Amino acid sequence: MVSRVVALLSAFAIVIGAAQAGNDDLKPLEKIVGTWRLVAASPTSPLQAGFITYTGDGRMSAILRHGGRKPLTTGDRISASVEERAEAFATLFAYAGSYDVVGDKIVHHVEIASVENWVNTDLIRLVRFDGDRITLTTPPLSVGGKIQTTELVWERVR
Repeated sequence: MVSRVVALLSAFAIVIGAAQAGNDDLKPLEKIVGTWRLVAASPTSPLQAGFITYTGDGRMSAILRHGGRKPLTTGDRISASVEERAEAFATLFAYAGSYDVVGDKIVHHVEIASVENWVNTDLIRLVRFDGDRITLTTPPLSVGGKIQTTELVWERVR
């Protein structure tokens, strides 16, 4: 009986020790699960804040905003002026769907988005892990009429 208890405690200590050792030994899919806050973006990117969440069952959602956003004069997104609504739309985007980790890439399978053109598309990002930070890099794409690559650095929310 005592040897069983010692064996169980030893196994438990090994599991706890592995969990405390950090997530370097985890697979990319296990490393990505959680909520991440945007902490840096490419110098050419207007993005200033955002969150991205990956769940263990393969779901994801992201919301990002530009810096310098202004509140709507009326506070009502429907009765705000066309110009204010256009500015609000142009400076914030969100999307959600499922995801897959494939090698050093993460593929976001978009199911709903603030930009309707993204629905039923795949957004592919190169992913790099560095402790409690991940960097997602887009392929070259059009942003504001210019082709560019955007690098976003995210920090795990604790």
